Amino acid sequence: MTNIKENYKSKVKTYQPKPPYVWNCVKAFLVGGLICAIGQGLQNFYIHFFDFNEKTAGNPTAATLILISALLTGFGIYDRIGQFAGAGSAVPVTGFANSMASAALEYKSEGLVLGVATNMFKLAGNVIVFGVVAAYIVGMIRFAFEKLMS
Repeated sequence: MTNIKENYKSKVKTYQPKPPYVWNCVKAFLVGGLICAIGQGLQNFYIHFFDFNEKTAGNPTAATLILISALLTGFGIYDRIGQFAGAGSAVPVTGFANSMASAALEYKSEGLVLGVATNMFKLAGNVIVFGVVAAYIVGMIRFAFEKLMS
């Protein structure tokens, strides 16, 4: 029985197209880099025109990227970017905004509370939980390290 399975797998493997791993990595790198470059441009814009410093310009920059991503998701453009770039569009904060906005759009027909509010965090909820738990653990390690060093 295992010989038949192995024979079948080997035959399928010969006809199955090989995924373009290198090209996918290049696309993800370029699109992710472009998103980050846009973010850096926005941060420089806030520093230059709104008198923020480097520390305080991060919050409006992230908020602007989230807004742009949510708008592009609503217009259906971010999905095409995600199809092209893969992880390059999913890893930055714009991917997080896209996952929340797309879930909200998908479940809007079920109502504001039972549709949008309950389903919006299905994709992004685990990211939020992991981020909070990781921040807590890192904070406790830092606190313990500072207490030991003083």
